[in-house]
Amino acid sequence: MPHAIIAALTKPFRHMRLRNKLFALLGLVSLGPILLFAAYSYETMRSELTRQMYDSMAGTTGQVSANLKMKLDAYSKISSSLYLDRRLQTMLTNDYSSGSGYLEAYEYINNTFNNLLATNSDLSNVVIYSTNPTLPADQVFIRRADDVMKRNAWYAAVEKAYGSVTFTVMGETNPSNEAVAQGIEERKPNRIVLARQLDNNSLNYPYGILTLEIPEADIFALMEKENANKEVFIVAADGTIISGKDKALLGRNLYDGLHGNDQGDERTGSFFGTYNGERVYVVYNSIDNGWKTVSIVSYDSLMSNVKRAFSRISAVGLVTGLIAIVLIYAMARMFTKRIERLLQMTRRIEREDFDVQTGNPSHDELGQLSFAMGKMAGRMKALINEVYKKEISKREAEMNMLQAQINPHFLYNTLASISALAIRSQDTRIQDMVGHLAKFYRISLNKGKRIITFGEEIRLTKSYIAIQQLRFQGLLHIHEQIDEASFPYPVVKLMLQPFIENIIHHAIWDDEAGINIILKARIEDEELVIHVIDDGMGMRPEQLAILQPEWDGESSSGYGIRNVDARIKLAFGESYGIRIFSRFGIGTTVQIRIPLSGLK
Repeated sequence: MPHAIIAALTKPFRHMRLRNKLFALLGLVSLGPILLFAAYSYETMRSELTRQMYDSMAGTTGQVSANLKMKLDAYSKISSSLYLDRRLQTMLTNDYSSGSGYLEAYEYINNTFNNLLATNSDLSNVVIYSTNPTLPADQVFIRRADDVMKRNAWYAAVEKAYGSVTFTVMGETNPSNEAVAQGIEERKPNRIVLARQLDNNSLNYPYGILTLEIPEADIFALMEKENANKEVFIVAADGTIISGKDKALLGRNLYDGLHGNDQGDERTGSFFGTYNGERVYVVYNSIDNGWKTVSIVSYDSLMSNVKRAFSRISAVGLVTGLIAIVLIYAMARMFTKRIERLLQMTRRIEREDFDVQTGNPSHDELGQLSFAMGKMAGRMKALINEVYKKEISKREAEMNMLQAQINPHFLYNTLASISALAIRSQDTRIQDMVGHLAKFYRISLNKGKRIITFGEEIRLTKSYIAIQQLRFQGLLHIHEQIDEASFPYPVVKLMLQPFIENIIHHAIWDDEAGINIILKARIEDEELVIHVIDDGMGMRPEQLAILQPEWDGESSSGYGIRNVDARIKLAFGESYGIRIFSRFGIGTTVQIRIPLSGLK
């Protein structure tokens, strides 16, 4: 499977020009590291800057949360001191139906609350909403716990707190001058109201509600200096914005505009999200009552320095890459141009044009190769003129000589046969033999051609066999297993006749039974494979060795067989020719192999 993948990936590059391959490879090797370095630098700077920003923002939110917790704890302690003030409790629960005892209560309450406001300048107001109908309300520190009070948002929180401290965000109020003058409503800024029920340690006997008003500005002061390049909010558990730089957002839910919140139940953490359609990085920290300090920074501004640095790196990389591309292209062109010149020289030599000029080669490897090729071309030209053409002439002479050596030899034997028959008796067979002889020579001479089709060779062989059958009546039994598809393929002329002649003169051992000769031919693996098989007496190993084509000793035996093998090798190549297999007393098989591709 990996080999198939590699082959599929490299397939488009296999047939590319060498110049393009070099350009692509060198470009990849040179530009690849630049791109990887730029990508690595960008990712490293981004992750490092994100980590540093997280550390900074986490420190900010943690410090703001710690200060906020301390401040809220301080307010809770103030409320607890009033809650546990027994004298205040007595003043608020006494029956003032008769007399002026409430004046003493007013005096104590006024002194206590004024001292409280004086020592805690971050408190804007302290009010007790009394449920004692006999205690007159001065509308300053003592007010009536009536239906108007119950419409305040903090009252619903108090009801569910069962005496615990509650903090409620109250928005800015801006009533008309007339409403203010009539005492119907007061102008108040954004604030947080601490409220708790006064119940004398018994939830069944509440005697009022204590409220401390804390200006939002006092809470904002905890994080005012931290709003540079980022937005910091203090939000309630449900996401309501308690404090922030933009006062128009107070009382709204932060998560209506902040998306991608994946805080879960974690008290601290960070995440990437979108805020008012802009990608941001958010870090948060929670305190015990569920309030959170949320710090939001624009991701674009966070990454501006990284992008600036990356732009510089990219610019340098781009310039470097362009210079590298130009140099690579020039080098590839210079290199491949010399290779193309060598290729042109090679093609001229292939066309037997050996008059090639090497120009002024350099002394590097290509220059030396060019010089050597020029020298080789000259040497090849000399060798062709001196050796190759002579060799061709020699081979043609050998072919003609071998062909000429066969025909007179056969003619002599045939004429001898005709003469013997004529002397023995007058017979019409002589006329048949002469007719077959005429056919034999008409094909064998064939205007001097050395190569004929296998079909013509079969007809030539059949004519020879017919002549011999007239001579050896009843002794020759011919069987054919020849694939007619093999007829059009070229073979050397008079290829089968010498083997038939050997069988007739050397293999017949029973003059009564005669001999069986099988001619087989088939196409096998782009080769024409021919077999001449007889069931004669066969040969001993030493006799067989003499007849093999590779025999290099001195012997007149097997001349015709070696003649056929030599002609096949000259015409079709050294890989082809004949092989002889024989066992004494069993018979002999001759195998002939000819390529279907024709002459070499």
